[in-house]
Amino acid sequence: MRSTKKVLFGAVLVGAVGAGYAYDRGQLEPVQALMQSASCNIKGNVSIDTGERIYHVPGQRYYEQTVISPRYGERWFCSEAEARRAGWRRSKV
Repeated sequence: MRSTKKVLFGAVLVGAVGAGYAYDRGQLEPVQALMQSASCNIKGNVSIDTGERIYHVPGQRYYEQTVISPRYGERWFCSEAEARRAGWRRSKV
């Protein structure tokens, strides 16, 4: 099982005032991308075998067993359009 530690804070940072950011492995990401919410339930998963970035939507075959690990670049999306804009593709199954 993969685990990760995050430092969460709200601050004036990288031009964003009062926004929540998480720091992990030298990168800052909006907390929204790292945490699930009711409206952001699309799972962005990185393939262990190929490194390909694949997103899963509720109801797809592997959605329930897919675990998001921000440490490996995985994240949550609020829409399929957002995932595609970020360079991810929809799971084929």
